[in-house]
Amino acid sequence: MKIKISKNLFFDDSKPPITIAEISGNHKGKKNLFLKHLKAANKSGCELVKIQTYEADDLTLNSKKKNFILKKGLWKNNTLWSLYKKAQTPYKWHNEAFKLAKEKKINLFSTPFSIKSLNFLEKFNPPIYKVASFEITDLKLIYEIAKLNKPILLSTGIASLPEIKSALKIINRFHNNVVIMYCVSGYPTPDSEMNLNTLLTFKKIFPKNLIGLSDHTDSIESCLASIPFGIVAFEKHFKINDKIVSPDSKFSITEKKMRELNFQKKIFFSFLGKSKKIIKSSEKKSLIFRRSLFTSNEIKKGERFTSENIYTLRPKIGICASRYFLLIGKKSNKNKKKDSPIFFKDIAN
Repeated sequence: MKIKISKNLFFDDSKPPITIAEISGNHKGKKNLFLKHLKAANKSGCELVKIQTYEADDLTLNSKKKNFILKKGLWKNNTLWSLYKKAQTPYKWHNEAFKLAKEKKINLFSTPFSIKSLNFLEKFNPPIYKVASFEITDLKLIYEIAKLNKPILLSTGIASLPEIKSALKIINRFHNNVVIMYCVSGYPTPDSEMNLNTLLTFKKIFPKNLIGLSDHTDSIESCLASIPFGIVAFEKHFKINDKIVSPDSKFSITEKKMRELNFQKKIFFSFLGKSKKIIKSSEKKSLIFRRSLFTSNEIKKGERFTSENIYTLRPKIGICASRYFLLIGKKSNKNKKKDSPIFFKDIAN
């Protein structure tokens, strides 16, 4: 199964997963640093680079009332508005970002967080869109994205299965080019809470969809561990180095780590091979280490093979050791010396 992203790029479950570098707020509010992240993510081997398109006023009110203040976690004591103000990628940066993407052949796309930001993004005609985990219940936004008939990454952090199905039902009014992104919306996500076996559940419940991983751990191991589950993409928050301190830096990986991930994923995928059990070419030269049937005593012509006069030894020369019980009771059609391999031609009809 595969979904076309661009002319030569597909979400394809027969190929190594696509890596998506999420820039998010790691630009620290500096346009030059933002553009530097786009180029670095591309150079690190990421097939897709993602940004987030919103301004704080698109998401929440500039309020200090208690319901708008974060009381726990990484962003404790921030108001929602102040957090998003720090992390936002201003609309005015987008023109330069997509221009750079075209020049450097960066496959750039975004997550729209409102219909306003979606309409704005359409000016740049990104190849795909992502629905963020916290927007999975915003069915009006999902409807507007879906009717554009572009592939969608549907993130599922903190979502119930009925909520995922409801979002998918809206999209399916228009198409089914959806990659369902398993996600844990913990920032950062503890390794013990990744529960990658949920990928199997997703594959069972959503057999007509491709599955991906949106990963908020602070390492690359969970991405690599997800490859045997047949995912087609993983998304990691990206920062150019450990000097970056931003709202998202705690669960972002560096350019060095991203290069390692993109190198290792190809090796991990190559380990999987095919599901059919066959003798591999590298194994064939090891057949010599298998056992075959030999005479343990001298055998006369017409004498029967018994447990007293045959046994198994390496190398594999004559009859395979698996035929031991079939040979017992058969007659030899020639004289055989002790410790001689036994062949089918040695058995009397």
